[in-house]
Amino acid sequence: MRFTSEQRLDDGVREREFSLGEIPGTLWTPRTAAPVPLILMAHNNGLPKNADRLVARARLSAAAGYAVASIDTPGCGDRPRSPDEERARADFRQAMQAGGPADEVFESFIGPLVEKAVPEWRATLDALVELPEIGGPVGYSGWAAVGIGLAAVEPRIAAAGFFAGGYVPRAQREAARKVTVPLLLLLQWDDEGNPRQLALDLFDAFGSTEKTLHANLGGHLGTPWFEREDGDRFFGRHLR
Repeated sequence: MRFTSEQRLDDGVREREFSLGEIPGTLWTPRTAAPVPLILMAHNNGLPKNADRLVARARLSAAAGYAVASIDTPGCGDRPRSPDEERARADFRQAMQAGGPADEVFESFIGPLVEKAVPEWRATLDALVELPEIGGPVGYSGWAAVGIGLAAVEPRIAAAGFFAGGYVPRAQREAARKVTVPLLLLLQWDDEGNPRQLALDLFDAFGSTEKTLHANLGGHLGTPWFEREDGDRFFGRHLR
């Protein structure tokens, strides 16, 4: 892992860009010098790590006393895309404009992206836990598809918060039974393009004995801001 830039933000949070081979990422850490728990934070469907909503969540969680890391998944942000990835994205955009993609379009776009992203997140985690400022359990927050794939194979994940507003491929829906960590699932009841029943079925499928579903009225971008505070309380119970 190589840090490429660093700045101290107004709230005292330290923000550092890093690279791990071809993987670009950002690490936010709080003002304290003591080792702190780590939250891996991924945006739905591979949006870039510098997306405004993700950065705002990351900074607030770091200010609350967590280290937070995010990376760009393959083909996202500044990472190059193959011709196949470009075609899959074009099919995805066309289907969305037509009123919502079918499963096959989602699978061709999201499925390969998740399969590539999970090993990269594990490699990133390997590097992050070696840093002296990071200690204790690890949580995951964000994109459900990647989070399921990661939590199903990564024993260091102690708790996970998922957004139900991103498509989960068949392989990860089946892997949900292997996810047994404490779980918080956020669902927007009127999420356009993401069938509500699929999210409810996914919640049932998780193998966790401690799992909570928060459902709020509104569309895809309408998640209430107080859910971020509830998320910090959830991680506080399981990472501290």
